[in-house]
Amino acid sequence: MRVLIAEDEALLARTLMAGLRREAMAVDLAPDGAAALERLAVTAYDVLILDRDLPLVHGDEVCRRLVESGAACRILMLTAARTLDDTVSGLGLGADDYLTKPFRLPELVARVRALHRRPAQTRPPVLTGAGIRLDPHTQRVSRDGREIRLTRKEFAVLEILLVAQGGVVSSEHLLEKAWDEHADPFTNAVRITVHSLRRKLGDPPAIHTEIGSGYRLAP
Repeated sequence: MRVLIAEDEALLARTLMAGLRREAMAVDLAPDGAAALERLAVTAYDVLILDRDLPLVHGDEVCRRLVESGAACRILMLTAARTLDDTVSGLGLGADDYLTKPFRLPELVARVRALHRRPAQTRPPVLTGAGIRLDPHTQRVSRDGREIRLTRKEFAVLEILLVAQGGVVSSEHLLEKAWDEHADPFTNAVRITVHSLRRKLGDPPAIHTEIGSGYRLAP
């Protein structure tokens, strides 16, 4: 999952980034509204965590422009305001969810995952395929009843392949969704991660390589 945090409070932003990365999410940061709009224009984020009171471009304006663009990115708006009118107005701008500060990180993680599931209503909370069972909430993976310990990147890549339900996923797509904006587009990180993931999943091979196209999960 690819997440953008638009937050100008440096300590909170670092805390959110660290917490979401522990959940195998690829996270980028925008310290103001202008930077958020720049990143949203070039990257297809799954979820935007948007502080309402941003400098340069207000969070409300960021929300309005993103909604008007028709992007599939879901918006979780953060604010220090606690009144019902504030909540209603935030949701009225097109935000998908609203969270007031202070909040607990586990709640934010749960809301981000719920928003990520929302575009595909038929997507189950636990993903399965090729004898694999992946639970995004508990971060647990097993194959044929055998529990498997994965790194965060391995978990993220496997989750993307399971969501594709046997469809071919390109290396470029995996790099975009499982790594952040600092990833070198010419890196071999995807190939190395898939190789390690194959080894941990064991036989029969669960991930097939489609030469020139990408990877897919075995039937």
